Amino acid sequence: MTRERGDILKDLMDGVFLMNEELVIKAANEIVAAGYDAYDAINNGLIAGMNQAGVLFDKEEYFVPELLICSDAMYAGIEILRPHLKVSDAREKHKVVIGVVEGDTHDIGKNLVKIMMDAAGFEVHDLGRNVPLASFVEKAKEVGAKLICLSTLMTTTMDGMSTVIEMLKEEGIRDAYKVIIGGGPISQAFASKIGADGYADNAAGAIRLANNLLVKAAA
Repeated sequence: MTRERGDILKDLMDGVFLMNEELVIKAANEIVAAGYDAYDAINNGLIAGMNQAGVLFDKEEYFVPELLICSDAMYAGIEILRPHLKVSDAREKHKVVIGVVEGDTHDIGKNLVKIMMDAAGFEVHDLGRNVPLASFVEKAKEVGAKLICLSTLMTTTMDGMSTVIEMLKEEGIRDAYKVIIGGGPISQAFASKIGADGYADNAAGAIRLANNLLVKAAA
């Protein structure tokens, strides 16, 4: 008998949050078997669980080892669900460059945005983590990207985002690219301060923002 979608989503969320990889795997396989939406399961199950873990991290009830175990459980679920994501059949694939700025190796959030962008039909060029700042500009020019996505989880590397924008200005090409930023310490106020085109606090929000910015740019 197929369980209700909400019950399975709760298992996905709890499995990540409580570091129970076996529960995540079981629930992810249930999602697939029942034909429920994989994107919904990632966003409202796995990511929701990771967000809860992040709250405890902020409260210093979870620490880096716990977050790593949570992320392992989340990725176990993603591996099962990823092949079942309904990829957009948009005729034109918008090209995106994404990465974690230099000095930071935390890439969980960036990886989630990449997975969601892949599913949404973007052509994603993932530079990885600890990316030299000039590489964002060079790669965007090389592949003809219209969007640059910058991520960091550390306050000490936030200013690198501003540096990327300044590099675009110095080359006289700032208007050719939309730049969106995200990560734990980032806010809309910071995005406005450095002249970014937008800020998203989660993967689903990043997709909506990217679509809105690129549609306006094409208009």
